[in-house]
Amino acid sequence: MMNHFMVLAVLLPLRTCYTTYSQQESVVFPVTYLNISKDLALQRLLVEWDVGKSAHDTELAMSFEIQVRQTDETTTAWTEFHNVTLDKSGKPLHWIWDSDLPLECMSHSVRIRSKAEASKMWSQWSLWETVLGLDTSNNSGPQIFPNEKILEEGSDITFCCIGRKGQIIKKFFLLPDINVSSHTNSQVGLLMVKNVSHQLPHITVYCQESCNEKQCYDHAVFFVGKPPDTPNDFSCQTQDMRIVTCTWSKGGDTYLYGHHSTKYTLSEEFSQKMVPCTVSCSEQCSCSWDVGQQRICNITVTVENPLGKKTATDVFDVTHRIYPAAPFQLWEQCTDTEITLYWKHRNKGIELFCQTEVIQPDGKVELHNSSDVQLHYASITLSGLHPYTEYTARVRCGAAKHFWRWSEWSEAQTIRTKEASPSGKLDIWREITPVLGGRNVTLFWKQAPSFRANGRSISYEVTWEKVEDGSKPESISFSSVYNSTRISIDNHSYRISIMAKNNVNYSLPSVLIIPRATGTEELKEEQVNGTDDGIFISWKPRHIYDSYVIDWCNFPMLQPCDLQWKRFGPNTSSALINSAAFVPGVRYNFHVYGSVANTASLLEKKTGYLRELPTLLDPVVEKVELAFNAVTLSWDSYPTNKSQFGFVRGYHVYVSPIREDCSLKGSKKHVLPDGSVLCKYTIENPEEKRYTVKHLLSNTKYKVVVKAYTSGGETPIVNFIYIDTPFNSNMLYLLVLLVIVPSLVAATCRWKMKWVKECCCPVIPSPNKSKVLSFKEFKVGSEKVLKISDCIPDMLAVDNKAEAQKLHPWSQLSSTPTEDKIGGHNSSWIYPNENEERDFTPTPTPQTPTWFENFAYSSHLTVESDPYHIPETLEASKPELSVVLYQPHYYFDIFNEDAASTPRETAGRKTSLRYISQTDVHCLGRRL
Repeated sequence: MMNHFMVLAVLLPLRTCYTTYSQQESVVFPVTYLNISKDLALQRLLVEWDVGKSAHDTELAMSFEIQVRQTDETTTAWTEFHNVTLDKSGKPLHWIWDSDLPLECMSHSVRIRSKAEASKMWSQWSLWETVLGLDTSNNSGPQIFPNEKILEEGSDITFCCIGRKGQIIKKFFLLPDINVSSHTNSQVGLLMVKNVSHQLPHITVYCQESCNEKQCYDHAVFFVGKPPDTPNDFSCQTQDMRIVTCTWSKGGDTYLYGHHSTKYTLSEEFSQKMVPCTVSCSEQCSCSWDVGQQRICNITVTVENPLGKKTATDVFDVTHRIYPAAPFQLWEQCTDTEITLYWKHRNKGIELFCQTEVIQPDGKVELHNSSDVQLHYASITLSGLHPYTEYTARVRCGAAKHFWRWSEWSEAQTIRTKEASPSGKLDIWREITPVLGGRNVTLFWKQAPSFRANGRSISYEVTWEKVEDGSKPESISFSSVYNSTRISIDNHSYRISIMAKNNVNYSLPSVLIIPRATGTEELKEEQVNGTDDGIFISWKPRHIYDSYVIDWCNFPMLQPCDLQWKRFGPNTSSALINSAAFVPGVRYNFHVYGSVANTASLLEKKTGYLRELPTLLDPVVEKVELAFNAVTLSWDSYPTNKSQFGFVRGYHVYVSPIREDCSLKGSKKHVLPDGSVLCKYTIENPEEKRYTVKHLLSNTKYKVVVKAYTSGGETPIVNFIYIDTPFNSNMLYLLVLLVIVPSLVAATCRWKMKWVKECCCPVIPSPNKSKVLSFKEFKVGSEKVLKISDCIPDMLAVDNKAEAQKLHPWSQLSSTPTEDKIGGHNSSWIYPNENEERDFTPTPTPQTPTWFENFAYSSHLTVESDPYHIPETLEASKPELSVVLYQPHYYFDIFNEDAASTPRETAGRKTSLRYISQTDVHCLGRRL
């Protein structure tokens, strides 16, 4: 039974919930009440509505759709969904809509429908509820809205002009002319402006109806500005715990002026009273008033203008906000190293903590704190100061208890300490110049970094004395304007001291020992290099010296040269020497000294440039020696000393033919800025001032120039030396041999052409071309055969004189050869004096042959000796030869077999005759 009741207790609420949910899904709750009003100051529509009581009783969660419509518009101007959970109080619902369009311009209507959030069914729309605009009223003329004439920078604004009933808006525009969107109907005109800028200090809006009377016009002026900034750094303080002053930052410009400008008000929350003060603003805003005996304050500052309002609050205890007045009437008492500074203050009865600022002569600032506060004045003692030195001091104070902030600084006080003896030593140096019988010593001094004059006026005293015999010292004094002097001493050793003096006393002496004059070895100068920061000097360290000194002249070309020196410690072996006087192109000489026991010894000499420049002058070629293929240039007088703008490293010799590029052997190509090409030869020894350029062409024009170069380069090439190489005589001899002699020989040969041709190139008939061989009886088979009897030989040699006589019985013997000219040919036979018969087979015998010469081919030719005889035999037999007149037409009968008496004789004659070719004949002693 108990279980049954428990089940019913559970199911009953579930049924109730289900029933309620089902009703919510199917039941709608229409709007039963709707009311609309407008807030013209804020340009807002205020909407109020409600639904049935049942919806409140069930605390229903509902959604409402709200629509806003403007006059004469069928489209909705705004739609928004509003969700809310109803309560049992039954209070109506509210909604606010901010309008972009001034509410005066048009009538606005609102309607609402609803539904339960659990339901999908909306209720019916309520009826439109309307708030009328001025477009429905009877106006006396056109009206421009909004009424508020202050526009916020960066906002979007809509202007409207409402005409009278029955009138049409003819013109509606802005000045200055800016980009706007416009919309008009018969009675209302609209202008929309986006992102209004303060660069337009004001905007004037003009409106005109379609008529021209005065009442048809209207205009309005609008100002553009910004709301005020929040007052930053707002705080309040007091100097005497009675008058409180509050300050805050002014903030940015609002661009609103006059009665629209920013207004400031202060109020005290505890007393609920306005603070009676007048605000003044420059860089900062402030306001002061008397708080009386009040110690705890809660001050609020309000900053407002027509576009907005901002506030800031400060809660404070007056005793914790003490800001003392600045100290005044400072005075001092001082010695050479201390200053006691006194001052007065206005904060009676307040314990102060003060701070003194001391500015050193070098600008360094020191702060000294003090808390010694007397009844009417305070003081502080500053110690560790330099004698006769100016210091600047000022004082500020703050509350010793509950420190809030420092007061303003007092007026600055300049104080000078009293004089004292000079401190430190002078830095001194010397320059020794040997003279006849002694030396001139130029002494230099300057104040070292550790030296202090400690007085108003200072002078210098120079004392010198011999070291060996202890003679009486000599001394001389100089005013502060001098820093050098010259003294003359002999060749003994001297001790020199220099002291500074002021109105109090002398400084410690600075001592130099000038050693006895001795012969010194001349040191060679070493070249050093310059950098952008100075000239780098290094030296070999020696352990016997306790310091090193380098001296040089700032202006080496002047007298005096402004000698400078610098000291270095014993562990230093290099230094970068710099000076504001160093300039490029000037050679500076440096001397490195080692110093021990106040005695300096010269160790090394250096010379160098801050930066080398090209030489000032080019070498002048003084001598030019020309050969047909070379030129030698000399410039012996060219200086390489300190007068140059850099160390002369060598020379460049430039050569080129005048009309063509250069390609001389052993040179390098060099291109000038104008594009022309030269041959460059480099001489790396600056003392070598003579150079020979070889491999030139004879009888050719060349341009030559010599340039000296340094590490800084060389000057541009401007002037050339022009030279002409002479003609090559060897070429003349060769020309004679190769041209003149062959030409003479050729001319001679042409003059004796016939003789040369007959001697050197005789016409030799070819046996193969002989017409005789064309006869068929001279052919044996396919071979052409020429028998000795078939032709006329050029010469015959007869071994037997008797045979020769038989051949010419009609000829007369003669001891000398004779010539018979027949048919333009010279013919003769030469017979031997004596010969024997021979067989058909020739056998060499020591006989002298008889030669027959046919002068139709040659005349008086000397022939070779018989192959069976040596030349000596032939030559010996010549005087014995006999010549007979030969008739060529009888020649053929000689070889006719019928002409011989017997066959043996015929055969003997045939075998006794030998044919000798013309090619074996000698001409002028030579074989053809």
